[in-house]
Amino acid sequence: MQSADQEVLETAAGWLDAGHVVYLVTVARTWGSSPRPPGSLLAVRADDARFVGSVSGGCVEDDLSARLAAHGASLTLPRIESYGVTPEQNHKFGLPCGGHLDLVVEQLASAEPLRAILRAMGARRLTARRICLATGEVSLHATERDAVLRFDGENLIKVFGPAWRLVLIGAGQLSRFVAQMAQALDYEVIVCDPREEVAASWQVADAALDTRSPDDAVHALARDTRSAVIALTHEPKLDDLALMEALVSPAFYVGALGSRANNAKRRARLASLALPPEAIARLHGPVGLPIGSRTPAEIAVAILAELTAVRNGIVLRAVSHAPNAGFPTVVSDEIYTI
Repeated sequence: MQSADQEVLETAAGWLDAGHVVYLVTVARTWGSSPRPPGSLLAVRADDARFVGSVSGGCVEDDLSARLAAHGASLTLPRIESYGVTPEQNHKFGLPCGGHLDLVVEQLASAEPLRAILRAMGARRLTARRICLATGEVSLHATERDAVLRFDGENLIKVFGPAWRLVLIGAGQLSRFVAQMAQALDYEVIVCDPREEVAASWQVADAALDTRSPDDAVHALARDTRSAVIALTHEPKLDDLALMEALVSPAFYVGALGSRANNAKRRARLASLALPPEAIARLHGPVGLPIGSRTPAEIAVAILAELTAVRNGIVLRAVSHAPNAGFPTVVSDEIYTI
């Protein structure tokens, strides 16, 4: 499954190759409760107002694409379009809670720079794309793993990275639900299971199957901070092999299925294998947020909720109990989720 950025870039490149006038729209800044984060992309085909991607998830796309179609090829220099500046705009375009968007709109000149970014993404390399609003000059640069979008009103630098990668250990039923949901969240999913009788039944479209030993697979696949590893087999000899590699890798998230008691035993085993305490402390186990999950689908929701929180920089600090609810409440620096 393609990431959102990939879909926009590939579609825009195809439109350019076919001779269409194409505009690229990037969310540069947001205020209030914006529906889409900075860096979100929209490509608009000026010939017929057709578009791909999203900058608001609502009526902004329809209005903006119609306006760009009316301009045709006349907008030769980048410009800033703002939405949600007035209460009337908020009401008209459906921006919640006073949300405000600054969008950088540019007419694309060629498909090749887009394809260069796509090639780098395919090779799991980060690329910073800089556009100067005064001149329309575009340049591509290699960048670091911690690079983020920057906009100073004159230059917009958006980082295009490799797809977020999720390595699942075990090809069972739970992995199927996790894989399907994770693909909708822009993860490239790879399932590792060397057991022939289990691997033979793996049938999730676009989720690759890797039959190497879990330690070898994780060593090869969890190479950067856009990677996550989750052990789901309930087989210590498989899960522990994966975790030994994952916990010393750059992966931003490492989790393991199992009860608190089983995870305590797992941590003891990892310590006995000379894994450093600071590496063991990275383990999310039991994996997932405590939302009272019972079925495989519910457990998958809990796992991906925690994965999303960590990916978005939410620090989950404690678990308490909400009055009159009966379900645990996860308390973080920014959210209270029941």
